[in-house]
Amino acid sequence: MAVAIRIFARMVTAVRGLWLGADPGSPATRLYFANHVSNGDFILIWTVLPASLRDRVRPVAAADYWTRSALRRFVAEHVFHALLIDRGPEARESDPVSYMARVLGAGTSLIIFPEGKRNMTDEPLLPFRSGIYRVAVQVPGAELVPVWIENLNRVLPKGAVVPVPLMCSVSFGTPLQVRAGESSEAFLERARAALIALRPAREGS
Repeated sequence: MAVAIRIFARMVTAVRGLWLGADPGSPATRLYFANHVSNGDFILIWTVLPASLRDRVRPVAAADYWTRSALRRFVAEHVFHALLIDRGPEARESDPVSYMARVLGAGTSLIIFPEGKRNMTDEPLLPFRSGIYRVAVQVPGAELVPVWIENLNRVLPKGAVVPVPLMCSVSFGTPLQVRAGESSEAFLERARAALIALRPAREGS
């Protein structure tokens, strides 16, 4: 199923992985943080990762969406080995930041979306939530890699069932780490700027 999903994603999007700052061959434990425009975002990132990285990268995904049907749950849990997080605090049995930090600290890389929800506005990014900073502080050895996904919101807009074939790209930027004494606000602004810097010029026009 994993192979079939990868082939389908490439057929529909002709997706390209652009390594503009991060080394695709690095064995470093990473926290890939990306813009969030579609429920297929992590699938596209996962598709362009080299095979040597793909097997040890897990997406962090919303439990309420990915457990909505038996098929979604199967894909999330058994194909992508996703960390399913309850978005509503009242439904959580544990702290999601601590959960992510434990997995990352054990050497498994993660894919997260620090906006917290899909961006349906005209702004390039929504404000970042503080979880990415808190995870990075708990696992200071991890590399934080900005990832910009281009065009997927047009391929699979909200509510769509059938994707529209369009070319997409996934750009990986230079890894970041929290600086000594850096505040949450300063880091989030720096991380957000690093992500926006990867945005293709035609998207910003």
